[in-house]
Amino acid sequence: MITTILTAATIYVATGIDYLVILILLFSQIKKGQEIHIWIGKYIGTIIVIGASLLVSLGVANLIPQQWVIGLLGLLPIYLGIKIWIKGEQDEDESNILSLFSSGRFNQLFLTVTFIVLSSSVDDFSIYVPYFTTLNGTEIIVSIIVFLIMIGVLLYVGYRLAHLEFVSEKIEKYERWIVPIIFIGLGIYIMYENGTFNALFSFLF
Repeated sequence: MITTILTAATIYVATGIDYLVILILLFSQIKKGQEIHIWIGKYIGTIIVIGASLLVSLGVANLIPQQWVIGLLGLLPIYLGIKIWIKGEQDEDESNILSLFSSGRFNQLFLTVTFIVLSSSVDDFSIYVPYFTTLNGTEIIVSIIVFLIMIGVLLYVGYRLAHLEFVSEKIEKYERWIVPIIFIGLGIYIMYENGTFNALFSFLF
């Protein structure tokens, strides 16, 4: 049991630590009372990834399409990065940056956070699926509980780091550039790692 707990915690840290930067950016932009949206969005997105991985590992369904198709999720952070950069140049009110995340038809911030989580978690399938195949029923339940706890730990760490004075000051000073660069870079990385650019290029030429 201890081995299962430690292994699950290690796997989640390995797959989730790179998302810490995104969480810090999100928490640094929110208004008071909006923290719950990030928590809900993060939990929903991660639970979808874990649930899909579990179903595939159990042979219930082949839910994972071709890798290059998954990479298309990278278009979302690219879109958000460009939108924030363009709107940021037009609007000097820094408090409106986060509202750009949730403007439009889907005006709930947690939905935007959920899609960001999904787009940045595509590589986790390759770790979760084989991991779940090695577990029995009890170990799967324990691992999922550990994952849910670790999500909360990661969110709390991201929240605390975002409110450290030197971190918040740096982000506030350079947010017009930091936020778009992080999101656009994330989207390009997702598409590149999943071979999306090569697939699209082969279709076009």
